[in-house]
Amino acid sequence: MFPESFQIYFSEHQNLLYLSTLVLDLGLTVLMFRFFGKEGLLACIVLSILLANLQGPKLTVIFSMQTSLGVIFYSSIFFATDLMSEKFGKKEADRAVLMGFSISVIILLMLSISLLFLPSIQGNQTFSTEVHQAFVRILDFTPRFIIGSLFSYLISQRFDVWCFHKIKAWTNGKHLWLRNNLSTMASQTIDTTIYSLVVWWGVVDLVTAIQLGLAKMVFKVGIAAFDTPFIYWARNWTIKDSVK
Repeated sequence: MFPESFQIYFSEHQNLLYLSTLVLDLGLTVLMFRFFGKEGLLACIVLSILLANLQGPKLTVIFSMQTSLGVIFYSSIFFATDLMSEKFGKKEADRAVLMGFSISVIILLMLSISLLFLPSIQGNQTFSTEVHQAFVRILDFTPRFIIGSLFSYLISQRFDVWCFHKIKAWTNGKHLWLRNNLSTMASQTIDTTIYSLVVWWGVVDLVTAIQLGLAKMVFKVGIAAFDTPFIYWARNWTIKDSVK
């Protein structure tokens, strides 16, 4: 998809690629909110869930730490949920969380069904078989990662929404940065703990599982702080049906 020179440059600058992807992901979420409002945020939550689950098995090294590539896309879900809470209230944020959970279940079901279809034996059989095996290779990992993320997602996201509004009430609606960061960091801790136990236990050794969990926490806390300017950027836009 990208020119060879582009690929070579970023293969040698993985940290820059990570930061660029993070800015792009958060920026696109804000723009989806700007142009499509509440529906745009819902679409971003669903898209991030799909991307995070499919990218979850891929491990990479960023800033000398091994981590799952899905952490970038998954962390942006918390940003979208916090923005939903801020602009549309707790009820709509909880609804978005449950919608994301339901769609994750549907994705798991439909991907599992797709593996039951055999590759075509007509025409270019080699190509059909290779494509089928590629899907099997990816989706064989996906159910475990999705099941792990289902539990961690539902519990941590519901906590995130609850915590966000508790802090908002305690501060009388002031200090958006505080509720955005504290609610996300606390819920991300819950998410990472559950996810690491379900997904990595038995796949890698305990030491590696702990390292992956800690690395994910470092990235998630960093992303929580990094997305603060983005939520302030979107906060003052007048969007239909938003809470005053």
